[in-house]
Amino acid sequence: MSFMCQKNSYMREFNSKVKSCKPASTTILEDGKKTKVKGYEVILEDTILFPEGGGQVNNIPVLKITRSWEDAVHFLPSEIPEGTEVSMKVDWQRRFDHMQQHTAQHLITAIVDHKFGYQTTSWNLGTDIMTIELGTPSLSSSQMTEVEETVNECIRKQLTVIPTLYPDKDDPELQKFRGLGLPADHVGSVRVVTIDGIDSALCCGTHISNLSHIQAIKLLGTEKIRKTNTNLLVLAGNRLLRYAGRSFDREKQLAAILKGPAEKQCELAEKAVKGMKNFQKVCNAQLKELAALEVSLFKQANSKDTVFIKHRKDGDNDYISVLLSELADESLPKLITVGEDKEGGMFVVAGPAQLVKDLGPRICELFEGKGAPNKGNMFRGKASKLTNRAAADKMMRECVSNTHGGGDSGEGTAAEATVDKP
Repeated sequence: MSFMCQKNSYMREFNSKVKSCKPASTTILEDGKKTKVKGYEVILEDTILFPEGGGQVNNIPVLKITRSWEDAVHFLPSEIPEGTEVSMKVDWQRRFDHMQQHTAQHLITAIVDHKFGYQTTSWNLGTDIMTIELGTPSLSSSQMTEVEETVNECIRKQLTVIPTLYPDKDDPELQKFRGLGLPADHVGSVRVVTIDGIDSALCCGTHISNLSHIQAIKLLGTEKIRKTNTNLLVLAGNRLLRYAGRSFDREKQLAAILKGPAEKQCELAEKAVKGMKNFQKVCNAQLKELAALEVSLFKQANSKDTVFIKHRKDGDNDYISVLLSELADESLPKLITVGEDKEGGMFVVAGPAQLVKDLGPRICELFEGKGAPNKGNMFRGKASKLTNRAAADKMMRECVSNTHGGGDSGEGTAAEATVDKP
């Protein structure tokens, strides 16, 4: 069977009648996640809605469209009784995009095949960049340029794209046309799409009627896959226009950030990254020196504290490691935190094994974090928030006090100075 969407892909509205409607469930993709939903499988006498396309039936959004033998099955969230007259509306922006990309794929596939003998093994519509998998381990830059120039010349010639129906799927004439063969459950006529003077291929999809409607094609590059094949990255039609617009917007933003024109942005960005890496090295070295100094001040303090508690919002793993290394005393209870209070960061609880076992999970919970013991005398974790540092400080001191039967509260000592200092 040939649907109205295949006879006239440009039709945006159409009326038909419900042949059947039955309860069903299906899986749809929402925000990148598969979700199982309940609804109804609705089969119409004819349709302008095509699988993978969008649209509405009686203003009800169609969640999914699939083909089953000679029928198109529309999955709807609401019931429409059998015999009901319905009106359909196509999601035109999505439909026209698919028409542009699909016809561009046919054109590119034909040109690559004719010029170099590389077969298309599959293709992916994508959302921004279309990919065409070619049966060759590589496509040279000169070959890619030749293909791009040829397909755009075809577009400028405004070649027509014509669908033709062959009533008998066993017609020997069909053997002349390019294609991967018919589905095992195919019923009815066979559709052949012809780009005038370029290619004829078996295809049931929606297409534009003239190559000029593609506007232009840009081949971005290639990706090698499975050692034997190559993915060709393609921008066509309105996607190419949107991509060019976004690229120009980014170029303007980078010009302001890097203080230079587009032709120098790569050079300026490389220079900025190199400078940042050098600056980071200096900062890391100073942070390590600072950690060593803080431990030295703790050890030299006149009033010795029973715990070592330190927070630094600009600290990192190296800072923590230097503190632990310089302290050296595994019997000393320690709580070290780094990062922003509201944005979270990292923390370490270290000291006697039993104290770490008792306090580690509890402090981790205070920080709404995730962590685990490390070597028995240390608990490391990532904190979602560090706003409860005062409560963690108190918890550790109380635990130490209960364990040792008293001890200095630590108020005013060097170890409790958790406010960052330069």
